[in-house]
Amino acid sequence: MAVERSEPSFRLALPETTQSHEQDTEYCVVDTGTGWTEYRFHDYDELYKVPGLYEKLFYEVLQCQSPPVVCDLLAGQLTADRVDPGGLRVLDVGAGNGIVAEELRSRGIGKVVGVDIIPEAREAAERDRPDAYDDYHVIDLTALEPDRASAIASGGFDAMTCVAALGFGDIPPEAFRAAFDMVAVDGFVAITLRDDFLSDGDTTGFAGLINSMLESGELEQLDSSVYEHRLATSRDPLLYRAVVARKRRPR
Repeated sequence: MAVERSEPSFRLALPETTQSHEQDTEYCVVDTGTGWTEYRFHDYDELYKVPGLYEKLFYEVLQCQSPPVVCDLLAGQLTADRVDPGGLRVLDVGAGNGIVAEELRSRGIGKVVGVDIIPEAREAAERDRPDAYDDYHVIDLTALEPDRASAIASGGFDAMTCVAALGFGDIPPEAFRAAFDMVAVDGFVAITLRDDFLSDGDTTGFAGLINSMLESGELEQLDSSVYEHRLATSRDPLLYRAVVARKRRPR
């Protein structure tokens, strides 16, 4: 359960709506009482240090919808497949400060283990949502020793979530692959990413990875939905695709 939060002790401002920025260069300015400081949206370590800033910026001001959309898609598939969510152990990749875990818990998921590369993310999760995770690992999935991977995955994962963290270098394809390998065969995979990252013109590597997994039969897509992830600082909608799939044995 999330801790009770007082009113944020900061002021927040965004660029003029007439200005257009690429998604990975968007920024805001924040005054915590010592003057205005610029924060880039992808400087998560700095955002997490200010209690309440992440939620205020992305969920209140920019109206982010990704966690509930992805978790609803996963929950709907669990219901369709008659899977008890209380018996699942979920690996939440790019866990941040626990918003996705909170959504999973609210849908009856039994156990959630978080993974993030940023120590400040775990600190923020422990501060803001101390009961969201059964465990939380600060690791680089692209440099994960086999023994460490086995220890994290001990007991097995029945599902993996990765919400709004793919495609901008935050979680590269190699990291996604490493996390995917920790999920049991027939386990669920629920992710969201920008729709153009799955197109022929993709330069992030995710289109090639996901398409190869689909072609090999290692990934079976069950459902997907294009939706409004959040508003850009220009207040234009940013469209993402949510996907729920199952891990299978390659053909």
